Amino acid sequence: MTPFVTLSHYEMPYALVENYGGWGDRKLIDLFERYVTTVFERYKNKVKLWLTFNEINMSLHAPFTGVGLQEEATEQEIYQAIHHQLVANAKAVQACKRIIPDGQIGNMLLGALNYPYTCNPDDVIAAMHENNKWLFFGDVQTRGKYPGYMLRYFRENGIEVAMEDGDLETIANASVDFISFSYYASGCASADPKQKEVGNIVDSVPNPYLEKSQWGWLIDPKGLRVLLNFLYDRYQKPLFIVENGLGARDEVDESGEIQDDYRIAYLNDHLVQAREAVADGVELMGFTSWGPIDLVANSTAEMSKRYGFIYVDRHDDGTGTLERKRKKSFYWYQGVISSNGQSLSD
Repeated sequence: MTPFVTLSHYEMPYALVENYGGWGDRKLIDLFERYVTTVFERYKNKVKLWLTFNEINMSLHAPFTGVGLQEEATEQEIYQAIHHQLVANAKAVQACKRIIPDGQIGNMLLGALNYPYTCNPDDVIAAMHENNKWLFFGDVQTRGKYPGYMLRYFRENGIEVAMEDGDLETIANASVDFISFSYYASGCASADPKQKEVGNIVDSVPNPYLEKSQWGWLIDPKGLRVLLNFLYDRYQKPLFIVENGLGARDEVDESGEIQDDYRIAYLNDHLVQAREAVADGVELMGFTSWGPIDLVANSTAEMSKRYGFIYVDRHDDGTGTLERKRKKSFYWYQGVISSNGQSLSD
């Protein structure tokens, strides 16, 4: 197995929130640089693949989770914190290249692809704006500068991001080696605000052509192929799908088994579309599912929203033995790995 380490995955020490106000204080840039330098020095001979921040664009939707700001933080405060995080990201990239010359370091995005709700040009522009909100992070981390559309957004919304001398130069000299992302669902965007529906963390317009999961997430395997092509065309860098999976309620049957065919179907269809993207010419480094073992879902804080191939006997009320049991999907995925995808069903 090849280790693949994320340096910051929604686990900011709370003391940094209490003492500094999270990423709102640029002192965290130096603290993060010291942290990653320590980690790189310690594991430089064991780990060659790294990610900086998990789903870095999530700070727009959940600022406490993403940058350690309170949920009522203003856009001014959020984008200031984001700038500090982007500078820290650049310093981490530079440190990795200096300490681990044969290593690779990438970013990670929440791949929230939005389609226009209709072919009305206003909806197409609305989708462009919604996609730019998260592509902004990939643009900065890959192209090394703030894109024009974001500078316009800052001007028109009275946002003034304080930058110190050298910040933009640091960002310009720290392009990531690859783009990684999570993909669970797609969405739609409309110029009509009445069309928007409150979702799990990210709001979007319902797509009438797609089915939903038990938690209301749109199931769109072909959207993964679209997203892979979209990102590869935009950045021309290798891609890595680092999260993909289905949160669902699993039941233990009378024989003590978990027949999660719905999860098998979801993953099978997404992997088939990833294979189609490779045939399209996309350079895809790999795929890792979320997650191999049942865990508390970040978006809802529920144990009942299960993602794993392995069932954990633990419930929302805290009861359960913590006993682990392989689901049907465990054996299916084992076959996918051993056959290098040849067992997938088109």
